[in-house]
Amino acid sequence: MDFELSETEKAFRDEVRAWLKANKPPANGADEGQKGFIESRRAWQKKLYDAGYVGITWPKEYGGRGAGFMEQLIVNDEMILAQAPDPINVIGLGMGGPVVISHGTEEQKKRYLAPLLSAEEIWCQGFSEPNAGSDLSGLQTRAEDKGDHYLVNGQKVWTTLAHVAKWCMLVTRERKEANPRDGLTYLIVDMQSPGIEVRPLVQITGDAEFNEIFFKDVKVPKSQILGEAGNGWAVAMTTLLHERGTLGMALATRAQITAAELAEHARNLGRGSDPLVRQKVAQYTIEARALQLNGYRAVTAVKRSGIPGPEGSILKLMWSELNQRMTETAVDMAGPAGQVGDGDGWVYQFLRSRANTIEAGSSEVLRNILAERVLGLPRSR
Repeated sequence: MDFELSETEKAFRDEVRAWLKANKPPANGADEGQKGFIESRRAWQKKLYDAGYVGITWPKEYGGRGAGFMEQLIVNDEMILAQAPDPINVIGLGMGGPVVISHGTEEQKKRYLAPLLSAEEIWCQGFSEPNAGSDLSGLQTRAEDKGDHYLVNGQKVWTTLAHVAKWCMLVTRERKEANPRDGLTYLIVDMQSPGIEVRPLVQITGDAEFNEIFFKDVKVPKSQILGEAGNGWAVAMTTLLHERGTLGMALATRAQITAAELAEHARNLGRGSDPLVRQKVAQYTIEARALQLNGYRAVTAVKRSGIPGPEGSILKLMWSELNQRMTETAVDMAGPAGQVGDGDGWVYQFLRSRANTIEAGSSEVLRNILAERVLGLPRSR
């Protein structure tokens, strides 16, 4: 495999790098607060959109750049290397837009995609429920057919950005079938509809990026069905493929950056010559490089088919567990002092990493997916 960029791709990389150097916003202030954080990230995404660096692979007629997947990968890598903030609409860009492009009608594409790209409208994902987290097919949120609309009742949980979102990608059960994956309907729900209540969930970090959503007799027009009624499972699987595929590519680069930061952290603490520390850092660096090579394999698969494959599950699984080990080592190296204050910035990363092996598919679920769907092993139950 040739890992070198073409001359055209190198020119695009240099263009993106120069633009980020000139336009990257300053680091967020400690007293910015959640509202300020949301608005600053919204403004940053609008700036990226105006420059043509959001929706790289999306068709031009819907506000995208109409470029290839390599250009998207270059932008992702340069954003991470420049330590630029992420756009606010990560759920919409990584999942909402791609699934509308794959399954939406022409009217839906024209209505939803451009405001999503500019961050005028933020999206969230209504999949997990209190009794249907790891097993999505067990969901119980009901969509009752009322002729020209549905009445939705139920609850979703762990919904990122629900407190500021305009639209929710909501998977509901329209009817019970022998196979629980049948009879599901995928809806695009206006979060400002009467009957929706959002409650924040505070994490161990003190942040409240996740939420519970309660639906009580929420009216959803049938024009907001995505795909076909009763065939929501297929649309949901498209969403998850894009989630893990898009996420995995960026994490492959981020792992190498974290490994390099960990080595610098060891040197700053005077632990750079400690053989045990050196062995751990070397091991993490090797694993981060292996993760990147798997990322290249995933890129090749996407370039051939246009759809992310199972490599995204491998990347997410490897990164989440590697990131937990790296952040734990960073705190351990500093001893008791590493737990005082922000521990040179590592305490927050360590606490936040606890969620890595749960969000976007737990490690247990991802291992089952890889065993059954990639290796062809029999089901565990």
